[in-house]
Amino acid sequence: MVKILSIIVSYNFEPWIHKCLTSLLDSSYPTDILIIDNHSNDHTTRIVKENYPTVRLIECNENLGFGKANNLGLNIALTEEYDYAFLINQDAWLDRDCIANMIKINSKQVGIISPIHYDGTEKKLDHGFSVYTKHTKTDNSYRTAAFVNAAFWLIPRDVIKKVGGFSPIFFHYGEDKDYANRIGFYKLKIVLAEDAKAYHDRQQRQTDLKAFLKSEFVYHLTEYCNINYSFTKAFSMAILASLKKMISSLSKGRFFEAKSYMNIAFRLLGKTSEARKTRQTNAKAFTKIF
Repeated sequence: MVKILSIIVSYNFEPWIHKCLTSLLDSSYPTDILIIDNHSNDHTTRIVKENYPTVRLIECNENLGFGKANNLGLNIALTEEYDYAFLINQDAWLDRDCIANMIKINSKQVGIISPIHYDGTEKKLDHGFSVYTKHTKTDNSYRTAAFVNAAFWLIPRDVIKKVGGFSPIFFHYGEDKDYANRIGFYKLKIVLAEDAKAYHDRQQRQTDLKAFLKSEFVYHLTEYCNINYSFTKAFSMAILASLKKMISSLSKGRFFEAKSYMNIAFRLLGKTSEARKTRQTNAKAFTKIF
């Protein structure tokens, strides 16, 4: 029987804690559970300690962000010789046979296995997931996608050793896109487990202009760090693309948006040294998660 470590990075986990943890504890395929708490200011840690004695809890003294906190868990998965690390968002839960159906997929080309993401109603596909999987391909009878967000990622041990952990240049958001780019760089696949169902409770989120512009910065930063591009192309896809959007916004009289894209371009330019280092690190095989 393969060993699986389920890793949850938590921050103010209370609204979903019982639904998430109960679904993992009731899984038809057993998994150990590790919570890495990013210094929650609600009762997350107390609830875990009082109600879930079999769940391992690491309490951070600060908010490490999604990627850095998950890297702690990935290191534990490697050190303690788990066969898989299963990353699951705190605002999420699983169908009872989700893990059992995911581990049926066995191929040397597999980099990440993802279940099918439904939203919190459990009736409809998660909107983001439906967008990400709109243009899937069939590869050795499996459906593959270029990207699926890291709400539910089952990662084999050998893949973690090869691809590494999340890049520290990303604090929260973008780290999963960057990791997916690296999966492609190593000629691995993101595979969908068609019979595995999971639920992501984020359908009520609203996107305003400020949130959109934040996502634009993150997107262009992932392009800057994309090791499938030459540095020249990455510079074009990140900084020059931001300036092009600035000019387009100006032509439409959207002056605040234009100013924001100019700021994005300058922020990206300021991260050039860090982006170069990230690209160099990501292009090498790993034996330890940073």
